[in-house]
Amino acid sequence: MARVASAADGPEVVRLAEAMFRPLGGGGLDEAHWARWREASLAVTARLPSDGLGVFVVDHPERPGALAACGAGVVVPRLPNPWHPNGLAGYVQWMSTEPDWRRRGFGRAVLRAVLRFFEERGVDNVELHATASGAPLYRSEGFWEGSSGLAMRRRPWDPPPERR
Repeated sequence: MARVASAADGPEVVRLAEAMFRPLGGGGLDEAHWARWREASLAVTARLPSDGLGVFVVDHPERPGALAACGAGVVVPRLPNPWHPNGLAGYVQWMSTEPDWRRRGFGRAVLRAVLRFFEERGVDNVELHATASGAPLYRSEGFWEGSSGLAMRRRPWDPPPERR
């Protein structure tokens, strides 16, 4: 059901990604910022398919040319460690399904395609950030919080609660 995205799918992939990002709050981004993000994202998706970037989609069942779901995974080089001597990690991002088509297996099909993409490249260390609504899907596919330390982040657009 999921297929590899092509450059022609780029605008729809970006549309679905924006539909995923906007409810996350956007950190007070103005429309000019969103426009710059769309432009940058369209430039990347115009080069699909790409070896280090796996983007997979499910066609909209009722609207030719539209997508019902998409997901992307990127292979990230890291320094090797004893558990991952090839130094490769995977990051799942841009998982998005049209609200009317959720709970029909589209997101699962996309996620499994992304995971196959990683497996084919020897990537066995895969991470993602989950929303509360997406977490059950990811858990059912073997994701969990991990045991090798607390995942933390530092980013200026999302300061820690004590600095807000």
